Order: sequence, then structure tokens, then C-alpha cells
Amino acid sequence: KGSWICKNLNYFKKFQPYKKSKKEYVSGESFRYLGRQYRLRVRKSDIETVKYFRGFIYLYIEDIDDFDKKDKLFKKWLDYRARLHFNESLDRMYKLIKDYNIPKPEIKIREMKSRWGSCHRHKGVIVLNSELIKTPKYCIDYVVLHELIHFLYKYHDNDFYTFLTSLMPDWQRRKRILDEELIKNL
Repeated sequence: KGSWICKNLNYFKKFQPYKKSKKEYVSGESFRYLGRQYRLRVRKSDIETVKYFRGFIYLYIEDIDDFDKKDKLFKKWLDYRARLHFNESLDRMYKLIKDYNIPKPEIKIREMKSRWGSCHRHKGVIVLNSELIKTPKYCIDYVVLHELIHFLYKYHDNDFYTFLTSLMPDWQRRKRILDEELIKNL
């Protein structure tokens, strides 16, 4: 029954969940950042840093063949940028709800498999998915506002969505972009 087993194994492989391809950090490789696609340019340099401009992300590194060092340097840069943009988003979105006696929460970032963010009301913390930095700023704003509203409304009930709609009338479009378009590119 070996041929039957092989045939059925190949058939069921089509239904396996999509796995992200592992990055190699070589020139020409593509990376998403704030909703845009950037090409990587790896350059040899004594000063190790990451910069982006004009459609490219430049990775300046001493040893261009050291994968672990490139990976660490890039992830450190991305984490720094995520903290910066997520906190800027919190500042923008908090202005919309500050009159509702919600203390300004702290933002924490971690990798999440199935959600963009979560609210820990009792700790005064919003946790955001590190992958969110790959989405446009207006999508980040939606996730931050969504989590802020959970400080007022614990559940996704009618009151929650009515309040969300009053503050961000186009939230459904932003959510659709996150759910449909961007999830396949992350």
C-alpha cells in the first residue's frame, strides 16, 4: 500500500498551514515595514546599523556572511522601530479616549500567533504583536484603539462596536486589510 500512502500524503500536504520562509538577509530580499515592501541591501561597514530610504533597507555590517549577526542586528532595529511607532500610535489614539477616565496603559510587544493585540485591564497593559510593525500606521492605530476600548468594554458586544465606530468610522476597512490582505504576507 506504499503508493496509496504516498499519494494521500501528497494530497494532504496541500492543506498544511502556510509557513513563513526563513529570511537569509541577502541583498535583494524583500521585507515589509509599515505597510510597504522594501528590498534589502547588505553593505560591508565598520559601523553596524540599519537604515531605510527610497524603497530600500540598508543593513550595514562588518561581516556580511555572518547570518546570526545580521539577524540579530535587523531584529533589534525592527524592535526599536516597533516600540517607537506603537507608542506614537498609543499617544494618538489615547487622545480619543482620555476623557473616559482610562489611565494610559503601557505597551508591551511580543510575537503572537493568532492575534494582533490583547488588553490586560487589571495590569494596565496592552500587548501588541511584533508583526504589526509590518502593517500600515492606520492599521496599527486601529489595533491600539481596539485594545484601548477594552478598558471600557470587556467584550465584543454591541456597545463595544458602537463606541469603536463613533471614534473610528472606517475601522472595518482597517480590520479587513489586516485580516485579509496583510496576514498572507506576514
